[in-house]
Amino acid sequence: MPIALALHGGAGTIRAADLTPELEAELMAGLSAALDSGLSILHAGGAALDAVQATVTVLEDHPLFNAGRGAVFNDQGFIEMEAAIMDGALRTAGSVTGVRRTRNPVQLARLVMAHTPHVTLGFEAADAFAAKMGLPQAAPEYFHTSKRWDALQSELARLRAGGSDADVSEQVKHGTVGAVALDAAGHLAAATSTGGRTAKMAGRIGDTPVIGAGTWADDLVAVSGTGHGESFIRCCAAHEVASRMRYMGQPLSDACDEVVYGQLLELGGSGGLIAVDWEGHVTLPFNCEGMYRAAVDANGERMVAIYR
Repeated sequence: MPIALALHGGAGTIRAADLTPELEAELMAGLSAALDSGLSILHAGGAALDAVQATVTVLEDHPLFNAGRGAVFNDQGFIEMEAAIMDGALRTAGSVTGVRRTRNPVQLARLVMAHTPHVTLGFEAADAFAAKMGLPQAAPEYFHTSKRWDALQSELARLRAGGSDADVSEQVKHGTVGAVALDAAGHLAAATSTGGRTAKMAGRIGDTPVIGAGTWADDLVAVSGTGHGESFIRCCAAHEVASRMRYMGQPLSDACDEVVYGQLLELGGSGGLIAVDWEGHVTLPFNCEGMYRAAVDANGERMVAIYR
């Protein structure tokens, strides 16, 4: 069987004028390192589930991506992280929301899936469970980056001046990391992690931990989304891709395009998604300025990119 892996580090957040050559190189290196982490597992015959978790963990540890260490701040000035993971072979899933102390929320989502009877765990209970299971915890200073704090102050000032949520820039709306994989046994998996939106209301829950909205995997396809989470929830974006393939017989690229360039835009939502099917086809569509992304398909073709 072929293997394939794709990842994203967020969509809609990229303007060429905002990236120095040094910053662009650092971002590209981060994407490549995450890709290599997952590929090393797949090349060794490991499971897709382990590969997507490892890939997302690398991105969570990188301060330039909006997940884990680089998570953005909510309107009260603290972080609330979310993550999800799903095993396509068994359709088991785990997700977390409102996480504030756990360094790697995707690892916590995996533990929720494997060691509780539930799918989703949130807020203080989620962090407490992480600590009980031995996952590394961190003080708020670990998650504090000047770039994210400055972005919060700028957005709060815009809102105080009468700006509306509808007018928020894509740079504020978006920011998620995720991975999808096909392993040598023919199994698929997906994982997603995020800090959400800058200046989001404390307690807001986005699409990432909502299984079927921002994250989905079954025996046909694995999907991870990034973008305006409310729109992904309203059209159940990730599951919509799977449904189009299963019930309408659409190929992967057509199903993804219908969601990204059709339903999301109809709802006023911007963003993108990554997906891999059971044959190792990979697609990475987005309807905004750019998407941090990387992939290796079933033919071994590798790509790392930011813009179109």
